[in-house]
This record gives sequence, structure tokens and C-alpha cells, in this order.
Amino acid sequence: MEGPPSSRPLSDRLERINEEIRRRTHVVRIFPNGESCLRLVGALAVETHENWLEQHRYLNMDDLRQYK
Repeated sequence: MEGPPSSRPLSDRLERINEEIRRRTHVVRIFPNGESCLRLVGALAVETHENWLEQHRYLNMDDLRQYK
């Protein structure tokens, strides 16, 4: 059941983020310290947030830049 992100339950969205964290940490395998793992998870959180912002724009600024 795919729908807009706002219609999916919060647990589904959190599980998707958890799966992505698992996938990326599996690629790295060994972290030299806890801070490096935290940086990876933080970067994923920032990326997810930026993607969410891009998807939820009400006004496409590229269309306005054409008419300048």
C-alpha cells in the first residue's frame, strides 16, 4: 500500500530509515569509534530531511526563475 508519505503510518517511515541505517552500516562494517557511527547516522538524517523538504514544496522556484 503505497501512498504519499504523509498518509503512511509513522512506524513505516521509521522502519524505512532504520533499514537505510542498517544498509549503510553494513557497507562500512567497522567504525573506528562511536562518533564516526553517529556522523553517518546524522548525515542520513540530514539527507532524509532534505529529501522530505524537496518533496513537500508548494511552489517550484525553477518555474519562477524561467520568467526572470
